[in-house]
Amino acid sequence: NGTGTVAIRDSGNVSSITDNGTGDYTVNFTTAMPDANYCTVANAGGSSSSSFVGCTAPKEGTVALTSSIRVLVVYAYSASESDTGVVQVSIFR
Repeated sequence: NGTGTVAIRDSGNVSSITDNGTGDYTVNFTTAMPDANYCTVANAGGSSSSSFVGCTAPKEGTVALTSSIRVLVVYAYSASESDTGVVQVSIFR
C-alpha cells in the first residue's frame, strides 16, 4: 500500500518498506540477494479507473542492491511522482 503509511501486503522476502517521499519507495529484503543480477518487475495502480500510473525499479539514478531496490511511481499525465494504493514489485533471480 503506497498511500498514507506504507504497508506490506505480502512479505515474500520483504522485511520493510521505506517511504522516501511521494511515489518513491525502497523495498528492503529480509535475506540479501547473492548479487545484484536480478530482474525486477514493478506495477502500480491508481485509485480510480481514470488514473494511469507508471512504475519503475530500480528508480532512475539508482542501482539494484543486494539488500534493497528503489521503486518510483509516476502519474503519467503530469509526469509527477505519485502515491497510489497498489504498488507491486516482483523479483526474479
